[in-house]
Amino acid sequence: MNAHTPHLQNRPSSSVALTRFLAVGSLLGLIALGLAWELALAPVRPGGSLLALKVLPLCFPLIGLLKNRMYTHRLVTLLVWFYFTEGVVRAYGDKPPGNYLAMLEIVLCLLLFTASALHIRWRFRDVKNASLETTAHAKPAP
Repeated sequence: MNAHTPHLQNRPSSSVALTRFLAVGSLLGLIALGLAWELALAPVRPGGSLLALKVLPLCFPLIGLLKNRMYTHRLVTLLVWFYFTEGVVRAYGDKPPGNYLAMLEIVLCLLLFTASALHIRWRFRDVKNASLETTAHAKPAP
């Protein structure tokens, strides 16, 4: 067995690291957008509203994404569609600047979904390749 193999298994590929960075960044963007939108930029009521609490469910997966948990990436790919739907509805129903903020929400949701889905796919690929390398090194040569 190669002495460097265990070290390589723990190191993610650059594509996996990039998708994790994009997922965390877009999730932080959705949280910041939701708070700014409902408290200052285009609140439903003047002075802000309790609708800002809609970002609370996004804070829980943030912890899992920062800890690089695969299950959280899977959860985010489902959760993001609620925010996407809100963005679509408000993009057509709100007046400026609310509709522009809704379009930004749609873009951030699509980025988050794509980044998380690719992260899951590429991370499984890396695990599979690492296990194939390990079994190749473990087999004795004929």
